[in-house]
This record gives sequence, structure tokens and C-alpha cells, in this order.
Amino acid sequence: MNKPTYVPEYQAIVEVLNKYNEGCKQAKSSIMKPAFSEQATMFSVDGDGKLTGGPIQSLFDGIDSAFRPSPEAQGVIVKIDIVGTAASARIDTNDVSGFCFTDFFNLLKVDGKWTVVSKIFHTHVAP
Repeated sequence: MNKPTYVPEYQAIVEVLNKYNEGCKQAKSSIMKPAFSEQATMFSVDGDGKLTGGPIQSLFDGIDSAFRPSPEAQGVIVKIDIVGTAASARIDTNDVSGFCFTDFFNLLKVDGKWTVVSKIFHTHVAP
């Protein structure tokens, strides 16, 4: 895509995703919450191979109760793919409260603003 609107859309999505990254680093859901739609969902596969997840509130609850600030955490936006009002993104994060994650986000541009509507993730086995 080389339309003039692509770069500002990309930058707006990066801003949304950076709220998630910063919320993870600081272990504060209040920082990441604005990145997500109130109807957003989060799913993964647990250690038994079963689907687990549901409303995004479970992410916020987990960040606030089970995570600790991780200023050393490193997160990188690996890819952003944008088509009109829909986008997907991948973030790889190392050492967030001792965990490494690969997150996949689906975003929609609603009322002129990008918002995450779903997150799926994989937790990597510690080395």
C-alpha cells in the first residue's frame, strides 16, 4: 500500500499497541485498557491443550494481580497489516514478569479510532 493515508494509520496503530506494551512493563492495566474495545476478547491454549479465555477483563485482572513491574522487558511490534478499517498486528515480548509471549491482535477503526477487538497469544516455555 502506498496511499498517503497508510503511514498515519500505521502510526496510530503503533500508538495503540504501545499502550499495551507499556501496561505490561509497568504491570498496570489502567495504561493498556484504553487500547482495547470494551467488547474485546482474549484467548489462548493452556498447558493441557484446551482453549481458555473470554472477555478482555481477564487480561486486566491478571496484569494487576499476577504481574510485577518489568522495566527490563523488551517488546517489539513484528508486523502490522492494514486493510481499510481492519488491521492485525504481532508483538513479541521478552521477560514480562518472567514470561515471554507472542501476541496477535485484531484491530478495527471505530469512529475514527483504532481499537483492539481481540487478542490471542502464545506463552513461550522458559529457557
